[in-house]
Amino acid sequence: MVVLPIREVGAGRKVGISRKCSPIRRKRRVSEGPLRILSKPSQEAIMAIYHFDASVISRSKGRSSTAASAYRAAERVVDRRTGEVHDYTRKHGVEHTEILAPDHAPAWARDRSALWNAVEAVERRKDAQVSREVRVALPSELTPDQNRDLVRGFVQDKFVSRGMIADIALHAPGREGDQRNHHAHIMLTTREIGPDGFGAKNRDWNAKELLVDWRSSWAEHVNQTLERCHVHERVDHRTLEAQREEALERAYEAERNGDVRGHVAEMARAVELDRPALPDVGARGWSMMRRGIATPASDRWQEVRQIAAQAREIAQEFQTRARDWLERMVGGLQERTVPLGPSERQRAPQTSQTALERLQAAREGRATTDAPQTALERLQAARDSRDRDTGADVVRNEERAGHELQQQDAERERALEQERERLLEQERTAERDGPEHSI
Repeated sequence: MVVLPIREVGAGRKVGISRKCSPIRRKRRVSEGPLRILSKPSQEAIMAIYHFDASVISRSKGRSSTAASAYRAAERVVDRRTGEVHDYTRKHGVEHTEILAPDHAPAWARDRSALWNAVEAVERRKDAQVSREVRVALPSELTPDQNRDLVRGFVQDKFVSRGMIADIALHAPGREGDQRNHHAHIMLTTREIGPDGFGAKNRDWNAKELLVDWRSSWAEHVNQTLERCHVHERVDHRTLEAQREEALERAYEAERNGDVRGHVAEMARAVELDRPALPDVGARGWSMMRRGIATPASDRWQEVRQIAAQAREIAQEFQTRARDWLERMVGGLQERTVPLGPSERQRAPQTSQTALERLQAAREGRATTDAPQTALERLQAARDSRDRDTGADVVRNEERAGHELQQQDAERERALEQERERLLEQERTAERDGPEHSI
């Protein structure tokens, strides 16, 4: 891998104590303008966000690779074909730029102005597609150095290894908007490169299957980096509908396994994913929104954004209430099973178990053999024998076993209540008699 000397622009963002992680080994727009990652949520949800977008820079749309590269790198590039001067040296927010090229590429391919002027010179058609651009959202949980290594590894693995030249620019969030909106622009060449310059266009790079592979591979690179840097969050490149269906399947599986907490967590995730995807507004739409001009696309974007925020609030409220309910249930079970004193431990039967303990023992096959069959065991046996017994027998056995369980719990509650009354009566008697003094 050959790397152009790094040019840092601006101070960059400061993120507490930098964590060192090794690098990974392994739609159209009319005018240039600041990129807004549309899939970024509001500040309420702190989580890693997936965004991957690929587009083509075409002359038919009035665009050029020289102008695009100058804007993304915040540099001055003169277009030798048209004589235009693209000067964006006053632009802020560019944290890092570099060019990655194959080993066999000529030296001038690592100079930004020479590279994109050569691209413009080799294209003859007035509607030529001069370059391709990939835009990705960077995890705000990572430091600038970690994000830089993440992008480098992905670009080298998926683009440079195929023969493309990649011009990378990492951008910080804008002064307005979501301050986690760190993202990267990756401009790619469309022709094969050799020692003598550009050759024929590689049509295989336009395959839809390749784009699908890039999308999933970016998610894999991000998740590998997050895991290596000890960040719990993960990203998912699939559609919201596919993610929601998976969350529902996991919720039902957790319910079948008796995992209440897992069931609640997956149901909350399914609720949060039950929303439409944010629509694309476009560069002109964003420009009009910044000037306070409403458009149908911007109105729809705001509406979907509010729906997403409401879905997150509902999911959080659902999970909070379910957690509180579980804590109350566990607290109630502990209150019913913890003895009040030595006298109660003496009164309690030595072989007694709570309903929860008996259920767990029956499920794991750990029922005692030296004691007679309990009501819970008969209930489990009745449920397991549905294929052998008739429906009436199963229902009758379940009802009888359930009734016996209720009676056992009721007897235990009465014993606990009697013990509480006895202790309270002792306290009242002591208060009436007063303290005893010895001479």
